Amino acid sequence: MKKTFQLLIATLLLATSATAQRYRGNARSEKYAPTVYLVSAREVDTVYECCGAAQRLAAMNQAAVDNAINDYMETHRTGFQQAEKPQFVFTTRNNRFSFSLGGSIALRGSYDFKGVVNNTDFVPYDIPVPGNYDTRQKISMDASTSRLFMKAIAHSGALGRVVIFIDADFRGGAPGSYTPRLRSAYVSALGFTLGRDVTTFCDLQAAPTTIDFQGPNAYNFNFATVARYEVDFARDHMRFGVACELPNVSGTYNDYFAPIPQRMPDFPMYLQYAWGADRSSHIRATGVIRNLYMHNLRTGNNTSRLGWGAQLSGTIRMGRPFRLFFNGVYGEGITPYIQDLTGSGLDFAPDPENPAKMQTMPMWGWQAALQINLSKRLFVTGGYSTVHVENENGYISANEYSQGQYIFGNIFYALTPRCRIAAEYLRGSRENMDGIEGTANRMNLLVQYNF
Repeated sequence: MKKTFQLLIATLLLATSATAQRYRGNARSEKYAPTVYLVSAREVDTVYECCGAAQRLAAMNQAAVDNAINDYMETHRTGFQQAEKPQFVFTTRNNRFSFSLGGSIALRGSYDFKGVVNNTDFVPYDIPVPGNYDTRQKISMDASTSRLFMKAIAHSGALGRVVIFIDADFRGGAPGSYTPRLRSAYVSALGFTLGRDVTTFCDLQAAPTTIDFQGPNAYNFNFATVARYEVDFARDHMRFGVACELPNVSGTYNDYFAPIPQRMPDFPMYLQYAWGADRSSHIRATGVIRNLYMHNLRTGNNTSRLGWGAQLSGTIRMGRPFRLFFNGVYGEGITPYIQDLTGSGLDFAPDPENPAKMQTMPMWGWQAALQINLSKRLFVTGGYSTVHVENENGYISANEYSQGQYIFGNIFYALTPRCRIAAEYLRGSRENMDGIEGTANRMNLLVQYNF
């Protein structure tokens, strides 16, 4: 540990010194060619070498650069809201330890018309029903989705390649406060991931790219404290993952029941099949089991309800220009795993026919989107998403959420490899249990610079 800290300190101090040598990645790295700084804790690079010794030193340096780039390519995670590859990498000469910092500045501008969404993001659940004079138009600008991330890779004899990743945005407080928020903080080695990460129920590559930070309302993108194991087999065509995660329960209580601390983690798992030369297409089946605890005020006993969910998701490349994204989800008491229902209080609710009894709420949704790559810099995407909450022995109140719809179309253009602009149209609706509906429309613009 002490040696690791020494290397980290040396990296930061020597990045701008004469002992830090700057190299560019070679052709074998293809599209990814970051600037790699070789850093030595001892000032040996200042020793002038000649002839064979100089050639050996140059070969050693190039090997370190290639290995560092390969580490970051193989451990880079793609998909919904994932960080870009870092532009700068600091590595030791033997590549036992490498370190990078990166992030993005993102500015979103939006205009709501013919109905608004009471949220910075386009969340159908937050569409006012019914609307009034105050919910017809709205303009907003937001830079809270700007990101910072740190990634370190260490090579250990016992653990192999160890990946440490931390990222944050500025959505930790009230809207407009720009309070920093920890998104992910995990360490991965030997197939295990420990820390805070996107829930295992989420298929990161099953959702399209949108300016809207929330994304399709039937998708599931939430963070959890996880202990996860994943393994690839069958020549990397198959992947299996299983985890235990800290639960996030959101229920509706009455005079008979009260919330208590949860006593069991959620248990999500998945099985994925991928195909194609680069395994860029896949189908994934995912399930989750939950035990939702509450306290019965009349009996003085604690009780629980079973929650469960199943999902089919994936992405399919169809020829050179087309890519399909999709997911379908069904379950009971799984609001953290459906975007539109997170924090809605619909994991469970009192039985309308017997208030002394709690019932889990059946819910389902699906989304599909098609992306067309018009060039290496330009693509367009359109899609549809819907979420439904089913009646179970009737509904509790007339203004309870029944269903939401999410329709979008966008265009993205890369001005440079690091800078992109985009425009997007969204239309959404919310319908309550009594059949009353509210709608909203939004135009989004985005300017984003990655560093």
